[in-house]
Amino acid sequence: MMMEGITFANKSLLWLLLLIPFLVALYILLNRKRQSHILFSSLTNFGAYKPSLRQRFKHLPLILWLLAFACIVIALARPQSSSGGKHSNAEGVDIMMTMDVSPSMLAEDLKPNRLEAAKKVAISFIDNRPDDRIGMVIFSGESFTQCPITSDHNVLKNLLLGIECGKLADGTAIGEGLGTAVNRIKDSKAKSKVIILLTDGVNNVGEVSPQTAGDIAAAFHIRVYTIGVGTHGTAPYPMRTPYGIQYQNIPVDIDEAVLKSISAATGGKYFRATRTADLKQIYDEIDKLEKTKIEITEYRNKFEEFYPLVILALALLLSERLLKYTILKTLP
Repeated sequence: MMMEGITFANKSLLWLLLLIPFLVALYILLNRKRQSHILFSSLTNFGAYKPSLRQRFKHLPLILWLLAFACIVIALARPQSSSGGKHSNAEGVDIMMTMDVSPSMLAEDLKPNRLEAAKKVAISFIDNRPDDRIGMVIFSGESFTQCPITSDHNVLKNLLLGIECGKLADGTAIGEGLGTAVNRIKDSKAKSKVIILLTDGVNNVGEVSPQTAGDIAAAFHIRVYTIGVGTHGTAPYPMRTPYGIQYQNIPVDIDEAVLKSISAATGGKYFRATRTADLKQIYDEIDKLEKTKIEITEYRNKFEEFYPLVILALALLLSERLLKYTILKTLP
């Protein structure tokens, strides 16, 4: 019988198995006392003598009885097997990642540049949240839904990797980007709805102001975490010239007051990333702030396994009785 995964309801009864060596010793002692002794002057004539089959198996009833005793003790201890599992109920967070893709995101104060650093860190963030639905909105002078909110993170990451600067109209429409993200997530049934807004500039185009978009997010109970990307002062920006790529230091101008106002009004938080390492730390902090609730229900079914032991014990006792009163029967 396989005992792996077996537990015992009355484990203390297993101590009775220690009686087996005592019973064997008692049997040997009593057997010696019953033996008779005959003296012979020489054993020469007994050299070719071989014990009979009956003599060879004279201790078999004891072995069968002890095995039956062991089975009964183990059966009384009630061996039990179990089967079960876990049921996970994840209460995920719906997240819209909203990323600025204006040409200034090619500045190289973050390595290799702001956009590539943001994409790399965003993918790591997505991988750390397998139970959440996540979508992606990009914006520059206009906004575009790169990926609707989804639980298929492989599709999301592939679309994220394909993001490039210069595909949308020039400018920085923070209000338009945030407004599109709000529109995409506002009807979500999730208990927790979050927007992560990343930009490196100041709102300069668009029909919706960042403050208005922030007020709408607050009305729908959507928390907005805002991230300002860029060093303080100036940043190296690659310029195409007839002589190849030339770097020019451009001023870094982030409307931190507006970003702080949006995050404060919605219950979120504002962050500033001046290095790639800062950006990773920011996403790690957001990851901790917006933890997914997972309820795990563990169930286990137990099955009694003593029935085969009882049957085996009865079979052993019956065999012992049959041998003792037939083939191995002794006269008084």
